[in-house]
Amino acid sequence: MIIDPTEQSLKENHKIMIGSIVPRPIAFVSTKSNDGILNLAPFSYFNGVCSNPPTIMFAPARRGYDGLTKDTLNNIQDTKEFVVNLVSEEISEPMVACATDYDKEIDEFEISGLTPIDCVKVKPPRVKESKVSFECSLNTVVEIGGAEAGAGFIVIGTIVMFHIDDMVYKDGHIDLEVLNPIGRLAGNAYTRIIDTFDIVRQVKPK
Repeated sequence: MIIDPTEQSLKENHKIMIGSIVPRPIAFVSTKSNDGILNLAPFSYFNGVCSNPPTIMFAPARRGYDGLTKDTLNNIQDTKEFVVNLVSEEISEPMVACATDYDKEIDEFEISGLTPIDCVKVKPPRVKESKVSFECSLNTVVEIGGAEAGAGFIVIGTIVMFHIDDMVYKDGHIDLEVLNPIGRLAGNAYTRIIDTFDIVRQVKPK
């Protein structure tokens, strides 16, 4: 089967992408507006970019029903700062509670019951219950598509401070069993990391 994305709907293309690009790590992004209103929202188009400087990216799409930009993006463009909190299974339900498109005056920390805690270098708070959080300064925003529903942005941020739960960090490595992260699948489905295997990469011959 071959499918031309220009010959089907946004919804059909979206279903193919989220059903095949799996599992996806979740960026639980906390921001603060210029008016001091906190915002907390999950995004599953998220990954690392490079390690020097330590850089991440996530992709907030325009809202699917009206094409407007989301509060997270608006706050980041205004303040140039944000925090990416990683999602362990223990906070999965509060995370989902923040996925609704609330009015910009709504504080999702209050909706979810999660705890905002001050950061060191940026003004938005991190999520106390998250086992790993990245304080970030904005590097750049890349706009993809136009102003229509389903278009989006790539937000690239430089990590300026790591916050890691002591129980998660062992001998210079992240203990996945303790971190217990979840990944995003399609629809309402998520996945756990419960089965891993190693493949040793060949060393380049001298």
